[in-house]
Amino acid sequence: MKVTFYGAAKAVTGSQHLLEIAGKRILLDCGLSQGRRNDSERLNREYGYEPASLDAVILSHAHIDHSGKLPGLVKNGFKGMIFATGATRDLAAIMLPDSAHIQQADAEYLNKKRLRDGLEPIEPLYDLEDALSAIEKFVSIPYGLSFSIFPGITLRFLEAGHILGSAQVELTIEEKGIKKTLLFTGDLGRFDRPILRDPDLTSRPDFLITESTYGGRNHEAQEKSLLDLEQVIKRTVKRGGKIVIPAFSVGRTQEVLYFLNLLLVAGRLPSIPVYVDSPLSFNATEVFKLHPEVYDKELRDLLYAGHSPFQFPNLHFVQNVSESKAINFAKEPMIIISASGMCENGRIRHHLKNNITDPRATIVLVGFMAQHTLGRKIGERRETVNIFGEPYSVKAEIVDIDGFSAHADSDALMRYFHAVGENVKQVAVVHGEEKSAEALAALIHKDKEVEVIIPALGESVYINGTI
Repeated sequence: MKVTFYGAAKAVTGSQHLLEIAGKRILLDCGLSQGRRNDSERLNREYGYEPASLDAVILSHAHIDHSGKLPGLVKNGFKGMIFATGATRDLAAIMLPDSAHIQQADAEYLNKKRLRDGLEPIEPLYDLEDALSAIEKFVSIPYGLSFSIFPGITLRFLEAGHILGSAQVELTIEEKGIKKTLLFTGDLGRFDRPILRDPDLTSRPDFLITESTYGGRNHEAQEKSLLDLEQVIKRTVKRGGKIVIPAFSVGRTQEVLYFLNLLLVAGRLPSIPVYVDSPLSFNATEVFKLHPEVYDKELRDLLYAGHSPFQFPNLHFVQNVSESKAINFAKEPMIIISASGMCENGRIRHHLKNNITDPRATIVLVGFMAQHTLGRKIGERRETVNIFGEPYSVKAEIVDIDGFSAHADSDALMRYFHAVGENVKQVAVVHGEEKSAEALAALIHKDKEVEVIIPALGESVYINGTI
């Protein structure tokens, strides 16, 4: 049994892990990389394996850095099935076409400048037809059901608590009379948070592949995050500026709306319009309503009492480009929530372009920003950042509110490992920048005498033996 790490190795994005087990080739996740434009472009167009050689893909959740390469995989010859939870399938059905649309729109926008500069046009990675072809290959499996996907290979999805439909992937493999259990965390969520259930702690794997996004770091308390959000909104409104919040359309946007609703109901915010500028966010919020089976008790009780945290006065979902442009011409204070979360694609870049030079405005960063992304550069307080290839002076106030992250922090990752690590003999630490991966690896190794691996991109590991 062999695992080869083709993405998210000493990096956060681009999740792709190839399993060669029981005579089958199974890919865990198939995500897009984000970071330096040239490097990401190369990684997103290349495959370290032959797509047509894969027997199946198992998708942990729908975020684009885990799912966004699936249409390209199909375009390049993949013929197998894509296994996911029902909610992940429903989200992917809107996110993958949206990804194709964003790539097409961004390519058209950039090609106008490239044409003026005498440069060759760029092509999107894939188109709408490729995205629809990928969606046709999805097979939905409920949480907790042990399902034989191939002879000798049983799949079980367990709640990960990260976004709607997110799952840990447990594979029980019987090969040559030996039975082993492999567990892939995907992205783990946080314990005791609103909206979603806590991560499931029932698996007892032999081999663990774990994320490490916040290895060695812990989040601030929720109430401090709420207070910070309240204060930044009040002072920005006082000086007449706009509050721009980059947020992933799925998960982060809904959680930010939940907390804004809490503040508004408590009378802690002034009356101010809130614009969610992403058609995907509106559609994703509708998908949330279709899957009450994944809610925690707090959200179920709210909904059954007739109170939706995703609907409140002055909340507007922007549906078309003309509405999006109108926001930028408006002069009054407002909150703009827009994707993508790391500011690499989508309408958020237009809102940043129109507000980042305004000293009255505030950019609120509410999630992790990968290395070399526009979001990371803004978070580093650089004096100038490039947006659509043009330099812009950063005059807006920049505020980090870490407590809204949907990722488990270091303490939560160790709480998880204490529960599931009883039988673990090997651990591969992925989905984290090198410093974070090393911090989590050191904590795991200190806690339990197991082999801990931080694989490099393209590195292969044998279960019960490393090459």
